[in-house]
Amino acid sequence: MAETKLVHSPLLTYASMLTLLSFTPPFVILMWYTNVHADGSILKTFNYLRENGLQGLINIWPKPTAIAGKLIICYALFEAALQLLLPGKRVEGPISPTGHRPVYKANGMQAYAVTLITYISLWWFGIFNPAIVYDHLGEIFSTLIFGSLIFCFFLYIKGHVAPSSTDSGSSGNIIVDFYWGMELYPRIGKHFDIKVFTNCRFGMMSWAVLAVTYCIKQHEEYGRVSDSMLVNTILMLVYVTKFFWWEAGYWNTMDIAHDRAGFYICWGCLVWVPSIYTSPGMYLVKQPVHLGLQLALYILVAGLLCIYINYDCDRQRQEFRRTNGKCTVWGKTPSKIVATYTTTSGEKKTSLLLTSGWWGLARHFHYVPEILAAFFWSVPALFNHFIPYFYVVFLMILLFDRAKRDDDRCKAKYGKYWKLYCEKVPYRIIPGIY
Repeated sequence: MAETKLVHSPLLTYASMLTLLSFTPPFVILMWYTNVHADGSILKTFNYLRENGLQGLINIWPKPTAIAGKLIICYALFEAALQLLLPGKRVEGPISPTGHRPVYKANGMQAYAVTLITYISLWWFGIFNPAIVYDHLGEIFSTLIFGSLIFCFFLYIKGHVAPSSTDSGSSGNIIVDFYWGMELYPRIGKHFDIKVFTNCRFGMMSWAVLAVTYCIKQHEEYGRVSDSMLVNTILMLVYVTKFFWWEAGYWNTMDIAHDRAGFYICWGCLVWVPSIYTSPGMYLVKQPVHLGLQLALYILVAGLLCIYINYDCDRQRQEFRRTNGKCTVWGKTPSKIVATYTTTSGEKKTSLLLTSGWWGLARHFHYVPEILAAFFWSVPALFNHFIPYFYVVFLMILLFDRAKRDDDRCKAKYGKYWKLYCEKVPYRIIPGIY
């Protein structure tokens, strides 16, 4: 039976699900159109839609094309091949509510290095021009929108007909099942993990590939790369590099260990990540900003510091879990809470909850440097338009909602131990404020 507990009231939950299912696809197209054809001006796009209505949206919506399909399929097959064929360490994921423990091959960093080296080499040796990707970006997003919806239907049917593990089942509602997913760990065969592919190897990898694409396109357009674009690209690439360096740790997070494979996660990673997460760079292609060396360096250093703190938060907790609390945190023995809980199969388990270091400041403090890092790779666009900051605003909403969902899940799982933990670490995200 599915573990689909509603965090908000049913009315709000269904309304938000239907809203996101209906409005995120056109929003992706409007984001692309505004950045590429409307000089990054939301007002220009708004006025166009006000004058032309729904027909205006239909007119600007690019049709999926064969070239877009070929680019997506080549990229997807290349990433799937790397996921399956590259060597990697065997890594076990966390134990699921039904007592199942997924096993992964950790080869993300190798796949990331091979992808970027291959992509840049194809450009460098004149075999493939990445500017083609930018020139067909609208068609690529359009093809991804429809292709990924079909893929989500495939996941829905697979969850009903051929689930990969005991961590699956229906909530009894078709919309909830399609949106939140049926399976926690869907696989094709024994070794090809679908969520690792959609979230990491397609979604996060496309972030790095598109960041490089935007740089190359701006160079082609203006004969140089602006300092604002360089700061944006360096910070985004450092962040994605950090992600793949720590990919095995990501497999313990909510995205993989608790959120099922449905529209929310899979469509989000296949479409929303490449289109929205990369949008500050997409904006800068045609709206280059000159920062000057001093300002560029200030922004770069501040952004790198935030990415490092974000990484160190995750590293601290991972090390604490790996050593079963027998490590030092900020030079001292860590303080912790030993929490026991019962799985759905009735088995008693123990978890250690870290209450010192970064994790003593707030229960989800690592979201603070993550949001700030996003701000620092958006701010090179300065303040002529709002659109480069949409991702930062979206990320804040996403992470604050995720923190609430995670707290609710942990409260249900750990009971009195979670209450004790909240007394010790009273703030959810921002120390002293929230």
